[in-house]
Order: sequence, then structure tokens, then C-alpha cells
Amino acid sequence: MSVIILGIESSCDETSASVISDGTLLSNVIAGQEVHRKYGGVVPELASRAHQQNIVPVVDTALSDAGIGRDQVTAVGFTRGPGLMGSLLVGTSFSKGFALSLNIPLIEVNHLQAHILVHFIKEHGVSIAQPAFPFICLLVSGGHTQLVIVKNHLSMEIAGQTIDDAAGEAFDKCAKLMGLPYPGGPWIDKYAREGDPKAFFFPRPSVGGLDYSFSGLKTSFLYFLRDREKESPGFIKENINDLCASLQYTIVQILMYNLDRLVFDTGITEVALAGGVAANSGLRNAVGEYGKRNKWRVYIPKPVYTTDNAAMIAITAYYKYLQGAWSAQDVTPEARFGFCSG
Repeated sequence: MSVIILGIESSCDETSASVISDGTLLSNVIAGQEVHRKYGGVVPELASRAHQQNIVPVVDTALSDAGIGRDQVTAVGFTRGPGLMGSLLVGTSFSKGFALSLNIPLIEVNHLQAHILVHFIKEHGVSIAQPAFPFICLLVSGGHTQLVIVKNHLSMEIAGQTIDDAAGEAFDKCAKLMGLPYPGGPWIDKYAREGDPKAFFFPRPSVGGLDYSFSGLKTSFLYFLRDREKESPGFIKENINDLCASLQYTIVQILMYNLDRLVFDTGITEVALAGGVAANSGLRNAVGEYGKRNKWRVYIPKPVYTTDNAAMIAITAYYKYLQGAWSAQDVTPEARFGFCSG
């Protein structure tokens, strides 16, 4: 009998539901929230209200697209954290009610682990290479930047992480300094394709070990723009392509330096990308080039699997279900849910 998982993702500003059967994706529905654009960032209260409006139709659509009835669902997987508390509460409460009404298992999922496990989603009629264990994953998003050694589906170890800001946050905040719309990361990527990545030099912080730091880069970028704008008021507009290309190049090189060191130190040459910034063309190209040069086996997810989505929650819940790792009905969301390792 097939194991059919309904996944629910509501950690930030996307309401998503997905259905996976025996590891194969049947549906993945995502409802975004345009309301945050005019504020230049996610407003938690508005996000939680939008989740309340979206979650029922999104789940209904996911089940309908998958051709699955509620009574066919084996278990419900949901994001427990990390994320915005109000948003997490909506997804957690819905999932608990859904599971309780059908008397089926409830499975909590760590959002960060789920980003990594997108590499194990199967699709009908599509051959997708999956990394062999152990592998190294560079997990890069708006809220997290981590180097993770993945021992098996549910056992992972952090080898390095940011001590302050995440790479995605650096992209978005630097984009805001240049007057680009939110979210700024994709805009920087767009303009960077037409610019010179070595037109401007920005410092690359070093904090020791395999950890990262991006707060200093943001500060230096701010001062750089301020000084240049004093000299030439139209500096940003006149140099937007080169600014974006140089900033993106700097961030990518910071990320790749520690990734390359970890591969060398461990001898693990199975290397994967995950998280929202994994959609960045500069980073994707850099990982591919390093892979060819150093004989890594590289795994880069489809762009749809890089941003927050319920397919990654469902696939993680699927592997947890196989191990009987179910949750009790008194489980509560955790905004700062720690990365599980073992």
C-alpha cells in the first residue's frame, strides 16, 4: 500500500501544500503574498493573516491536483520551525486538526533539513540524479547560511554557518540600498548578468574555521555607495549592472571559499546546493565550474525547489514516517527550531 504524505509549509510568506506518494511528487501548490512588496520586507502579522486565508484553498487544490481524497492520506507533515511564529502557528494548527480528524500520524519537519532533502524528490517520467551519502550541502537562504555534512536522510551535521547575517539577507539589503524592489536577490542576479563582476572590489570577511559573516560586507557596501554618490549623484543608476555583478561575485566567492575547504578537508566530493539563494545563477554557475575543475559530483535543484515549498516538507515527512518518527498532538511550533544533527 502506498505511503501518501500531505505536506504543509507556512514558515514565512508562502502558503504551500504538496502531496507525495512513495517519494514521488503528485502536486506542489504555492500561494505567495504580494502584500509585502510595498513594505520592502515580510510583515509578520500580515503574513499570518494571509496564511489563514490561503491554507484551506491551497490544501484543497493540492489534493485535487494529485487526484487524492482526504481519506487516502497516510500522514501529514508540517513545518515546525524555524520561521515566523504567527505563520508557523497557522500551518501547525491546520495540520494538527487535519491529522486528528482522520486519525492519521502527524509529523513535524525541520525547515532547514527539508531544504536539503529536496534532492530526493522523485517525479513521474523524470530521471533525477540523487546525491550519495555522505554528501556536503551548501544551504543558502534569506535567513540561513550553512555548510552541512549529510550522513543520511535524517542525520546531518553543521560544519560551518553564518555568525550574523545570511547571504540572502545580504543580497536583499544591499539591493534595497541601490533602490531595487523587494525581494532584491533576483534583481541583483538579473542586472549582474550584464555587468563586470570585477568592476568594483568589496571586502571578504574572514571569521575563522568554516563560518561565514556578511554584516561587514553590507556595511562596507553602504559606505561605498554613500561616498560614490557624494562624488556623482547618479552613480548607482549609471553603474547598476557592474555594482550588482561585483556584489554577487563577492558573495559567491565568500560562499565557495569555505565550501571548497570543506570538500578538501573531508574528501567528500558529492556536493549539493539548497535554499532560496540556490536559484542565483552566479552561485549555480560557480558550483558547476568548481565541480568540473575539481571532479565533484554536483547536485543543483530546480528553481521551484529552492524557495519555500511544501514538496520539501512532504519528502522529509515521508522519510520520517518510514522510521516511525511521528509527533504528538501537543507539539508546538518553534520560531528558532534548532537544526537536528546526529
